[in-house]
Amino acid sequence: MLLRVAITLQTLALFAAPVTAGLLLSSPGGQASHSAAAYGVFTVAVAHLVTAILVWRPGGGSPRPVLYAAGFLGLTLAQVALGIAGMKTLHVPLGVLMFGMSVLQLSQVSSPSRPSGLGHDRDLRRVGG
Repeated sequence: MLLRVAITLQTLALFAAPVTAGLLLSSPGGQASHSAAAYGVFTVAVAHLVTAILVWRPGGGSPRPVLYAAGFLGLTLAQVALGIAGMKTLHVPLGVLMFGMSVLQLSQVSSPSRPSGLGHDRDLRRVGG
């Protein structure tokens, strides 16, 4: 549950970043709003990592979410560095990739666990044919 909340906040923060990037291009105050969105993404990425560690260590869960969260924090730091350096040709595609990764991760933690069904399909073919 906590991991789902952290990833939802992360996805929402990543959705806000390109909106504020549009403001950056169209209004004089856009720089401050896009900078605030970047701080928000960084803060949520750190919170996501902390949450993943708390779910893993005391909770006895899988370490996979910790690796994902740490990697995502690394990508966030790279994204900030690219933005500060003004390297839009790398900054924009990395932002799109990060948003896609976050949506994918959110869909994985939001969907209930279900059996793969591979054996079930094979059994149906055997019975029907």
